[in-house]
Amino acid sequence: MFDSLSDRLGGVFDRLRGRGALSEQDVRDAMREVRVALLEADVALPVVRRFIYNVTEKAIGQEVLRSVTPGQQVVKIVSDELTEMLGGDDQPGLTLDARPPVVIMMVGLQGSGKTTTTAKLARFIREKHGKKALMASLDVNRPAAQEQLAVLGTQVDVATLPIIVGQQPVDIARRAVESARLQAVDVLLLDTAGRLHVDDALMAEMKAVAAIAQPVETLLVVDSLTGQDAVNVAQSFAGEVDLTGVVLTRMDGDARGGAALSMRHVTGKPIKFAGTGEKLDALEAFNPSRVAGRILGMGDVVSLVERAASVVKEEEAEALAKRMAKGQFDLNDLRTQLRQMTQMGGLGMLAGMLPGMKKAKAAMAESGVDDRLLLRMDAIIGSMTPAERARPELLNAKRKRRVAAGSGTDVQDVNRLLKMHQEMSRAMKQIRKMGGLKGLGALFGKGGMGAAMPGLGPGLGGLPGAGSLPGLPGMKK
Repeated sequence: MFDSLSDRLGGVFDRLRGRGALSEQDVRDAMREVRVALLEADVALPVVRRFIYNVTEKAIGQEVLRSVTPGQQVVKIVSDELTEMLGGDDQPGLTLDARPPVVIMMVGLQGSGKTTTTAKLARFIREKHGKKALMASLDVNRPAAQEQLAVLGTQVDVATLPIIVGQQPVDIARRAVESARLQAVDVLLLDTAGRLHVDDALMAEMKAVAAIAQPVETLLVVDSLTGQDAVNVAQSFAGEVDLTGVVLTRMDGDARGGAALSMRHVTGKPIKFAGTGEKLDALEAFNPSRVAGRILGMGDVVSLVERAASVVKEEEAEALAKRMAKGQFDLNDLRTQLRQMTQMGGLGMLAGMLPGMKKAKAAMAESGVDDRLLLRMDAIIGSMTPAERARPELLNAKRKRRVAAGSGTDVQDVNRLLKMHQEMSRAMKQIRKMGGLKGLGALFGKGGMGAAMPGLGPGLGGLPGAGSLPGLPGMKK
């Protein structure tokens, strides 16, 4: 997300950081480029004007221009202002501590992803907050809309209100609230009907449902790919319905980011969640400071750690830690690591969340390294026998040809995978010599992990920070 904007801003700030001193004209020239970048990203003009004015006023102060690292100071100011533009650090979360059932009403236009987002949010509430949820579809206009929510409910393990054919939205809402009370449900999510555009009938229906359900949260679901149209839709709804927040869908495909950067300023409503993919677990709580970090290429390590915690099973991590402590690391362990990387979003997602990895991510794209390579490596390991996975040294020339044929690759690919495993295994043994996992922490203060683990090799074609995946660019696509 925000790739094009991030690339443009990255170029501007790289030039600022590279200068030992800055003049007022240097700052103004840089802000002119930032202004163009924001406008090209489809950010609303009033938002751009205010942003550039605030940053310029702070950046041309003498304490900045005379500081030891003026370029870094300017980037810090831009980061703080971006965070404020996106909603600030005091971003309100989801209100779930009210008297149950807490009603959350989902509103938006048809095609914005409202029904899928309702299911994603129900799953989020169940898993992250431990609340009992119930979903109800009030969409009687779109064919099979109620059935769609029922199917999604089964997939996310959240109950849905039984469908009564012919019942109207207000009556469904009344029945849903009563059912939630009888079943001791903590949170009731109402998936309301949409239209192709905002009209009086839609708004009248929203108001009637709200009068019955008395929602604690009314979340507007908008498609971030529609840019300023998304902001205009939000303004239309905000003028008619008492919105408490916005959910931006398809953020993973939004390279520009205009909707996200304009939404809070134009509508006055906070962005509470972002849809980051088609899978039902691809929903993130929107954190302005973390998003600002991603835009400026500073990474988002906190989100990366949270994603890892949700993907990596504790017992698997403990088992691998014990094996690492003994200097053991076979192809089964490597396969587990590759699958976890895929579940966490793949190489591109991980690179985008790590500080300073923007250039590495671009180099990966240029050299043809993508998530299909992770799947191909998994196929190679899957074509081996259990004995070969446990003891890679068994793989002679004949066995390698069999594995290559079985995985649809060639012997060179098999050799590269085995080399990667050997280097990672060597690194595990080095960790053991340095005192095991407890001694690993000392590495980060003395030249970083790469300096202490030369066995990891040059990595992804020499990409910084990607030393644990050598040889990937050479694998055929």
